[in-house]
Amino acid sequence: MTLAFLSLFITANGFAQSKILFATQPSISPDASTIVFSYESDLWKVPANGGAAVRLTGMDGEETASSISPDGKWLAFTSNQYGNDDVYMMPVDGGEITQLTYHQAGDQVESWSWDSKTIYFRSGRYNRVSAYAVSIEGGTPERLFGHYHNNVHNLVKHPSENTYFFNESWESFIFPQRKKYKGPFNPDIKSYSLDSETFTKHTNWEGKDMWPTLDQSGNLFFVSDEFNGEYNLYKLSGNNKEQLTRFNTSVVSPKVSANGKTIVFEKEYQLFTYDVASGKSTAIPITIFKNNTLTKEQSFDVENSVTSFDVSPDKKKLAFTSRGELFVSDIKGKFIRQIETNALGRVLEVKWLKDNKTLMFNQTAEGYQNWFTTAADGSGMEKQVTKDEDNNRALELNSDRTKGIYISGRDKLKLIDLESLKTETIVEDEFWGFQNQQPRFSPNDEYVLYTARRDFEHDIFTYHIESEEIMNLTATGVSESDPFWSPDGKYIYFSSSRTSPSYPRGGGETDLFQMALDTYEEPYKSDKFDELFVEKEEDDDSKEEESEEDESSMEISINTDGLMHRL
Repeated sequence: MTLAFLSLFITANGFAQSKILFATQPSISPDASTIVFSYESDLWKVPANGGAAVRLTGMDGEETASSISPDGKWLAFTSNQYGNDDVYMMPVDGGEITQLTYHQAGDQVESWSWDSKTIYFRSGRYNRVSAYAVSIEGGTPERLFGHYHNNVHNLVKHPSENTYFFNESWESFIFPQRKKYKGPFNPDIKSYSLDSETFTKHTNWEGKDMWPTLDQSGNLFFVSDEFNGEYNLYKLSGNNKEQLTRFNTSVVSPKVSANGKTIVFEKEYQLFTYDVASGKSTAIPITIFKNNTLTKEQSFDVENSVTSFDVSPDKKKLAFTSRGELFVSDIKGKFIRQIETNALGRVLEVKWLKDNKTLMFNQTAEGYQNWFTTAADGSGMEKQVTKDEDNNRALELNSDRTKGIYISGRDKLKLIDLESLKTETIVEDEFWGFQNQQPRFSPNDEYVLYTARRDFEHDIFTYHIESEEIMNLTATGVSESDPFWSPDGKYIYFSSSRTSPSYPRGGGETDLFQMALDTYEEPYKSDKFDELFVEKEEDDDSKEEESEEDESSMEISINTDGLMHRL
């Protein structure tokens, strides 16, 4: 197969975009009139009620974590133009950029002092994340906590009291995106008074309270998942939590204006404002104009980049994916055609259907991986088969390509009829949204073999399609991974580290194991040797017919008594 130096041509052009998604990490001016945000690795400025955004930075690397000073004159931000994150500042209307930190650790801007002379940032210096302060004039940063506080982040200072508010849990530092966590590391809103040297815990919800932000009157706002498991806005009144929003999707990275009128935040990949007086939330319409470019041809090299492939049932054609695109070729890879798909989607997997003319593939569509079909010769338009708000992946077809199985979302194994294209959920279990393993049909297509999680480890299961019976074949407390059926249906092969769990450090050295599904009488080795010299005259057609008959008449039995002792 000659795929080593395939070079194809695809069309690339720029276009104006009226509405942007994925703007992130917003900050807001003291008078609530202007918002600065990160988009496409740069910082942009836009009126708080929306409009055309203006680019503020064009540095190498990424500019993130912007914060506008309380006097409205300066913009602090983080950039990694030299490889690691450092603190920078510039005039809020644009101008000369000044680098303030140079440490090899990552420095992330968090907030300002109320006199606009000091920038607070977090850093992993000295092997521990903590909060630091640096003057806008430069100089050596000062560590704010030299005692028992660990992992201090999300720090803001009270405008009239000599008190810092912050989080100090690694859960809010490393996993702020992980929803519904409840455990010993749940983050709370905490404070430390420099005058009295007293520490105060202001919230005690068993879930997440994080991202504190203060206005100039000392009103503290933050997010919590106490209401419905999603992050919503709250206000801290004394030590009481006052809920401000009731969203079904999460609020991220809130910042309140110094005058206390408006909170800006991320939600649903967009920027929103929350009017504190009215309690109304509004999406900010942001326009960014880009120059169109002339259509040009671009070389497309797939060497070492083929991510999935499938051979057609007639053994004459090959379909494969590379770098998010779909291709079809002859079986030797000499004649290749790119199959047109949605330019905004990314193709991940592909399978041939039994007619040798149709491809089924998954691609990202409106944020999720769904199944599509298209003509393999490139004619016609793609057709969307599933419209799930879940990622559909790991497709496997049965022997006659009339049915398929795949993983959907974090907890579903689904069966699809490839003639009617109707789907049904056959198993609900803990599959996770990543680190998945391929489900497989048994050689006679009666069972489905798959893995699911038990206490962070993979166990091997079978699902009988007709009876809907589920069996856990392992249940050992360590991971058994990547199971395969033997062609005769008598054995299952898998890899495992029998003495070391995979969580949390990845397990030990793995070996390959054979599991006998029942007790079998093994022939004497001498008899098997004699069979090597028995001549049988069979033509190719009779061999193929015999193989098909054996597969259709195959009976698979699973004897669970002593199953793990038959490894």
